[in-house]
Amino acid sequence: MKPLYPVLALALVLASCAPKAPQAIPSDKAVEAKVEKVLKGMTLEEKAGQLVQLNISTLEDATHEKIDPAKLEKIIGEYKVGSILNVMHDRAHSREETAAMVRQIQEYSMEKIGIPCIYGLDMIHGASYLTDGSLYPQEINLGATFNREFARQMGHAMAYETRAAQVPWVFSPVMDLGRDPRWPRIWESFGEDPFLQAEMAREETLALQGEDPNHIDLQHVAVSLKHFVGYGVPVSGKDRTPAIIAPNDLREKFFAPFLECFRAGALTAMVNSASINGVPTHANALLLTGWVKEELGWDGMLVTDWADIDNFYVRDHVAADKREAIALGINAGIDMIMDPYDPECCKDIVALVKEGRISPARLDDAVRRVLRLKVRLGLFDKPVWDEVYPEFGSEQFARESYAAALESEVLLKNDGILPLNGNERILVCGPNANSLRALNGGWSYTWQGNADAFVPQYNTILEALQKRFSNVSYEPGVTYIDIPMAWQYEDAKGIGRAVGAARNADIIVACVGENSYCETPGNMDDLNLSANQKKLVKDLSATGKPIILILNEGRPRLIGDIEPLASAVVDVMLPSNFGGDALAALLSGDENFSGKLPFTYSKHINALHTYDYKVSEHRETMEGSYNYDAIMDVQWPFGHGLSYTTYAYSNLQVSAASFKAGDVLKVTVDVTNTGSRAGKEAVLVYSSDLVASLIPDVKRLRGFDKVALEPGETKTVSFEIPASALAFVGADGLWRLEEGDFRISCGGLGQLVKCTETFVWGTPNI
Repeated sequence: MKPLYPVLALALVLASCAPKAPQAIPSDKAVEAKVEKVLKGMTLEEKAGQLVQLNISTLEDATHEKIDPAKLEKIIGEYKVGSILNVMHDRAHSREETAAMVRQIQEYSMEKIGIPCIYGLDMIHGASYLTDGSLYPQEINLGATFNREFARQMGHAMAYETRAAQVPWVFSPVMDLGRDPRWPRIWESFGEDPFLQAEMAREETLALQGEDPNHIDLQHVAVSLKHFVGYGVPVSGKDRTPAIIAPNDLREKFFAPFLECFRAGALTAMVNSASINGVPTHANALLLTGWVKEELGWDGMLVTDWADIDNFYVRDHVAADKREAIALGINAGIDMIMDPYDPECCKDIVALVKEGRISPARLDDAVRRVLRLKVRLGLFDKPVWDEVYPEFGSEQFARESYAAALESEVLLKNDGILPLNGNERILVCGPNANSLRALNGGWSYTWQGNADAFVPQYNTILEALQKRFSNVSYEPGVTYIDIPMAWQYEDAKGIGRAVGAARNADIIVACVGENSYCETPGNMDDLNLSANQKKLVKDLSATGKPIILILNEGRPRLIGDIEPLASAVVDVMLPSNFGGDALAALLSGDENFSGKLPFTYSKHINALHTYDYKVSEHRETMEGSYNYDAIMDVQWPFGHGLSYTTYAYSNLQVSAASFKAGDVLKVTVDVTNTGSRAGKEAVLVYSSDLVASLIPDVKRLRGFDKVALEPGETKTVSFEIPASALAFVGADGLWRLEEGDFRISCGGLGQLVKCTETFVWGTPNI
């Protein structure tokens, strides 16, 4: 086995010498006593089994619908495996079916080894793998609401319904920063901004786990933060491919949401499948052990992603074989190996300990973390439970999902055509018009998403418009060709029929975007909207009829050449089962738009910017000098979103003209509804560091709130910004707040404040 990467080893030593922060999750004596008692009685083989998680397919019989008793004996009885994940036959099952399956595994585990199994599911936007559970809009939509309440509501429903199915662990929330629109998982995140991501993910974490991480009750579950860390910005834009991230950005921006959730009590985290700066994240001892376990005193559990230990030798070539790969990962800080198909991994761990390539101390530390998770979840006391869950699949959860969809759909452009008056002859077209699959996206009943096959009772965009308006016709023009593991195939033979139908319409609602996809199958080579769909819009435009362009997509596909052809543009993203109903209510004016983009909508294929770009990236003026008031040439900026009413900002106040590192800036601003309709406004506060020792970002989001305003009403919105939040990570890797001017801005207003001291924090995290 190769030694630990020398640079990482040195960095890990330095990290361990840094002053320790308070322990992220307070230790509980009773929990620790139970862990030590169980650990003391375990054999080496039982310890090894606790570090392995297998896919449910290793237990399935020939029908892929039931557990094979012989396989159960082999996996649990012989190999002592401590965790199972996923769903049978890659599809959702009912709550009762899922509960019966987990109960069978759990009872067998208690009988054979006396240690409960822990079952985990990818519940991403609600109870994603229960046919009778509740789904909410995807995280990217919740980010667009700028409303923390929806993250709390989804977390509560997800925990409640997952527990009702006897599953105590979810691989959620996802908090990879969606800073590269080419990446196929951008829709799983809350957006591109670290602060927005951290705030929403923390609320979801607390709702999923409850307030006491040492004692998780039967209405809450353990979270697994995904994917630690820096997963969402691959150089190629392709899933699970290498990233190059500046060390200060990795600490300051990408780590921020995870830090917030570790401090909120997150019990587990799943590791980034790819590599950062040439080091596979699963082998990165600095990040796994140094940043998380040592600096934060975090006693939770790190689990790999799917078969990622194998990737050390089959993909990354940093290990020669399976055993070397296992040792590399565990010694770097991995506690549980998601090795979906190979129970022999258990025997490899035993051999590595006997050979001295994994120390008994590291083995026991990892086992403690697995056992601690199970104790905290109460699985030793109640490996199965008979709790009653009357809210399962409730109308309340449905109302919350609908409300979240309403606040998440973003009006990007409107020349006055919206809201519709209800008397128009409407032609609905496009491949996304009649598809629940497209509204939900991936992780919806199946891995790649297939809502149409499971919940036909909900309304597509077409069906919702037909129910709301009296004169709606349909001619898709372009349709998706459903091929397993492929989302991008289209049939464009119907464009001519759609154009013909448009001549008898007053308004065209063109629903374009993407079919559902998830992870690597969603990779693509061109961020432009498909040529077929662009041709559909262009040909429809030639009829002279006004077009309302509906974007139903998991990432912002480039539409710069067809956007001028549309009278209005709405990005619904992935609003889930009630997304069509929400859109109908918004287009009709029954409800008002309030969503804002949680990402930058790029305009050009070679200009994929984020809103917090460096000031040195400003475009130049005609005279050749830098214009520091210029805006990047994007389709729509981060935070953009229109309404049927208008808002005016006034009286921006900051509590002090000068401040020091330990101060808190209190910011207030008055927001007035100056239109004739009630509405909700997402109020966003930014800071700009005007001069810094590293090139500063043009601005950074520091606060947000959502306020409801009646026509003519004014509300004062207040924020508290710790001065430490204005710090940045310097070239030395330390947080620093430097003397000089800052600009606090909100709603087009700005105020200068001055930091009167330079302060450098001696700890890596503040």
